[in-house]
Amino acid sequence: MTDRVRPSQLSPTEIESVLAKLGGDWRLVDSTLERRWEFPSFDQAMAFVAAVALVAEEVDHHPDILIEYTKVTLNLWTHVTGGITERDVRLAHRLNELG
Repeated sequence: MTDRVRPSQLSPTEIESVLAKLGGDWRLVDSTLERRWEFPSFDQAMAFVAAVALVAEEVDHHPDILIEYTKVTLNLWTHVTGGITERDVRLAHRLNELG
């Protein structure tokens, strides 16, 4: 990140506001934004993960992904800052559009 401005972490108050805007499915877990999706089948869960990968590549910001058969959990945080930044919020909004 030498050629980019280092993003700043959001304050606890800002994170509370973000969670209210994102909807009840997102929550704060260990300094990350976390959301879990559940699908009727493994195939659908994997198709969702593929769609997440495309969005993540498009915005150049990548979530931590946990796949448990038909359940997919995403954790968003900015590794370089060790916390939640606006980049994570923008990605969360995009991921909400996927389902």
